[in-house]
Amino acid sequence: MGRVEMSREKVIVRTSIIGIIANVFLAGFKAVVGLMTNSIAIVLDAVNNISDAGSSLITIIGTKLAGREPDKKHPFGYGRIEYLSATIISVIVLYAGITSLIESVKLIIYPETPDYNTVSLIIVAVAVVVKILLGRYVKNVGVKVNSDSLINSGEDARLDSIISASTLVAAGIFLIFHVSLEAWLGAIISVVIIKSGIEMLRDTISQILGERNDKSLAKGIYDTVMSFPDVQGAYDLVLNNYGPDTWNGSIHIEIPDTYSMNKLDWLTREIIRKVLQEHKVILTGIGVYSVNTQDLDVIETKKKVEEIIFANEYVKQIHAFYLMKDKKILRFDMVISFDAKDRRAVFNEVVDRVQKAFPDYELQVTMDTDFAEE
Repeated sequence: MGRVEMSREKVIVRTSIIGIIANVFLAGFKAVVGLMTNSIAIVLDAVNNISDAGSSLITIIGTKLAGREPDKKHPFGYGRIEYLSATIISVIVLYAGITSLIESVKLIIYPETPDYNTVSLIIVAVAVVVKILLGRYVKNVGVKVNSDSLINSGEDARLDSIISASTLVAAGIFLIFHVSLEAWLGAIISVVIIKSGIEMLRDTISQILGERNDKSLAKGIYDTVMSFPDVQGAYDLVLNNYGPDTWNGSIHIEIPDTYSMNKLDWLTREIIRKVLQEHKVILTGIGVYSVNTQDLDVIETKKKVEEIIFANEYVKQIHAFYLMKDKKILRFDMVISFDAKDRRAVFNEVVDRVQKAFPDYELQVTMDTDFAEE
């Protein structure tokens, strides 16, 4: 394991331990206060803190398992385990929301009268401040080290602070107006928690399924590849994510048709080295398209084809252009935007227009995808 990965793991584990200690203490204080004041809302809040401590424990276990070295069965490592731990935390949040909603509904039907005192309310107020600070700290660390588990835990802590604050509001209303709104307020907050849990779960499942390339990362890689003077185009970047900050992929480049094999070998090796150095992405393959630099007829034909296809607003790109005049074959790849209502219809319409312009040629056109499309 590299030094950077070790540092990231230590940061996540340390932050999670801080979360466990804080939540265990908060749970203990709130449980005592809730039982003393006969407040179901505060008791549920204490239980929620215990679930938060469990979430932090899951984060530690998930991070440790994800840091295992690749082996024969899993040659790309175990990084995706972090997504599974983030999913478990999302389910815990969702379960907590559903449970508190059920309890709140019961109290709406069978209300109980709370018995607040100054000490209990001060303890709850301190808990609100602690949760706000804890949530902000954990989420900021999660964003910094790209940990969805920490981000979800931080967001959960923020929601907990809202729950605790709401119990203070309910207590104030009860002390002033002698009206108990705990159950109704609890029901509303439960719905908010359920919504948050669903959104967390949706996001983590989306990552497990595989989302499109990270836009900023993809742009950085394209810029790096295009920084080589002889690279005239870079296309078809595909990135495979095997956990946060663990990427490999492939790309196609266009180079002049005068390139020798020795120069090409050196160029591809340099591209792989520089992309790994600057972006921590391993390019496992680089495809090569040759660009005709000598035949003026081929160059002119390419210009005419580009004029035809770019007349359609949904065509984003053309590459891999190749013209075999002796065999009358015209070949290229065409990228159609996802914004098109029917990408296949756009593709067929453009190909038909090119065919009419070059009736004597056999067209070999591929509809390609830009995996980093914004």
